[in-house]
Amino acid sequence: MITGILVALPEELRTLTKTKIKQGECVTVAKNTIITLSGSGPENARIAAQILIGQGAKQLISWGCAGALAPHLKAGDLVIPESISTQDNNLIVMHTQWSKKIIANLASSIKYYTGTLLESDSVVALADTKNELHQSTHALAVDMESGAVARIAQQAQIPFIALRSIVDPANLDLPLAINHAMTETGLVSIPKLLLYLCAHPNEIPSLIKLGLNFNAANKTLKYLAHQLPLISQNQ
Repeated sequence: MITGILVALPEELRTLTKTKIKQGECVTVAKNTIITLSGSGPENARIAAQILIGQGAKQLISWGCAGALAPHLKAGDLVIPESISTQDNNLIVMHTQWSKKIIANLASSIKYYTGTLLESDSVVALADTKNELHQSTHALAVDMESGAVARIAQQAQIPFIALRSIVDPANLDLPLAINHAMTETGLVSIPKLLLYLCAHPNEIPSLIKLGLNFNAANKTLKYLAHQLPLISQNQ
């Protein structure tokens, strides 16, 4: 059975492979495992999920980072959702048997949490907004791609799970530079980021903090990458 893995950003992609791929391109990273780079956002994720299925994927994984909504989550904590709360107020239940098998194989050194992952069509940047969303939805974390992938998997009647490592805790305001540097294709433009920081140097400390958090999140994802042969076995 071929497993298709979707990642939104090149930085997340590097936790799985050193191969540089273009947005929408698929590469093989292990036996019966293919990955694609989608770019951020639900529409990019929807297209990428369809590409993976078109390449023969019979089960899908949404792989990468998420923002914490629950205050107890720290950078690098792993979220394995039991369900996804979508923008249209539906609740999509994950493939629990697959998730339970992955959890059983995780080492105790990796902190993981199960619960609800919230779908968003934009970056949830402010701590106050994260707190409001947590209070209203009780979701643990938020991302922009997993909901779209879940819908495609549901339509195709194939298994789907999300593996998301926390990058920004609930009490952290994201630097405005992130949204400013995001392109229409859902990727971060380094030149735009640098130009923005030159004009707004006060954002540099928070961007450094975010970078350290991203390193913690990537460490968790790299650990999971070593477990891919086990993770992809859903039988």
